[in-house]
Amino acid sequence: MKSIFISGAANGIGKAVALKFLHEGWLVGAYDLAEITYSHPNLRWGYLNVRQSESWDKALEDFATHTGGTIDVVDNNAGVIIEGPLQDAEEGSVDKLLAINVNGVTLGARAAHPYLARTPGAQLLNMSSASAVYGQPQIAVYSASKFYVAGLTEALNLEWRKDDIRVVDVWPLWAKTDLVNGVKAKSLKRLGVRITPEQVAQAVWDAVHPKSRWAKGKVHHGVSKLDKALYLMKSLSPDRVAMCFARLIAG
Repeated sequence: MKSIFISGAANGIGKAVALKFLHEGWLVGAYDLAEITYSHPNLRWGYLNVRQSESWDKALEDFATHTGGTIDVVDNNAGVIIEGPLQDAEEGSVDKLLAINVNGVTLGARAAHPYLARTPGAQLLNMSSASAVYGQPQIAVYSASKFYVAGLTEALNLEWRKDDIRVVDVWPLWAKTDLVNGVKAKSLKRLGVRITPEQVAQAVWDAVHPKSRWAKGKVHHGVSKLDKALYLMKSLSPDRVAMCFARLIAG
């Protein structure tokens, strides 16, 4: 039975990914600070604070006791957001975001490597965002953290190739989760919240199940037609064009 370990799996996208892979017959490790409230015969769950390397080590070791020591996919899903002008950010909020969105993803990748390296065809999947297409005002720190995730994904996909580990990420637009509750960023108002956690979960499933040789070499994966179009525009256009489009959305 194939296995997937998911951080931040109590709610939102993490929960949707867990339920999707459970439906497909995988053994799922759902780990979070919060209690896991759903159940399934193939579900294993436990505590994880992504900001602490020791917590990563304990959680992965715990799940690996159910998998025979191998893990097919590790989903670096946990993330938070802050909004508003950077100079108005509340004390400690920037540190917390960076600790989860940047350090947490990095610590998770490092801790996961031994388990992935001993698993043929293993994959690390990181949760990025369409806000990494071009830096977004009002959510600048969150947006920047997702640029980091994209860069880390690209680098590790090359670095870990010798270990037969494929590293990819998913770039959704605003999704209908608790993460966006109360967010007033103009890009959210302009674009709306049109993506469901289940759509993101399907994109995660598709990302780790490439259907062609070309798709297997793909690193960044969109969810909706719009975020895929935004990424394509960024890839093909000068920065000036991308900046103008970002200002149109979020200005």
